[in-house]
Order: sequence, then structure tokens, then C-alpha cells
Amino acid sequence: MRTRLPGLVAALVLAALGVAAPAAQAAAPAVDGPTCVAHDGSVEYDSVSGLWICVGGRYDGESIN
Repeated sequence: MRTRLPGLVAALVLAALGVAAPAAQAAAPAVDGPTCVAHDGSVEYDSVSGLWICVGGRYDGESIN
């Protein structure tokens, strides 16, 4: 019984995070490359995070989708 309860709690926490993550991503406004460049930014690859980001301009630091 003692090993089942932590396993159940862990499964519930992971399930809640799995449901919340896509909803949080959908709520964030997406910036595309042309929009970044049109607002005085440049599209660059961040090797640390593995994402393309907008550097400079109105959308500085935003992830490119």
C-alpha cells in the first residue's frame, strides 16, 4: 500500500502537467519569422534551448513558431 500511494500521486501530477502544457502553449501568441523581421528583429537559433528565437525589435526573446 505504501508504494502504491506515491505512484498514484506521481501519475496524477504527470497527467495534470500533460494536460496543462498544450493549453499554455496554445494561449501564448505565436510569432513567425517574417513578423519578427518586419518589426526590426532577426531570427536566430538558440543552441542552449534548441529553439529559434526573435532577437531585437518588438518581439525580442520570443520563440519562433
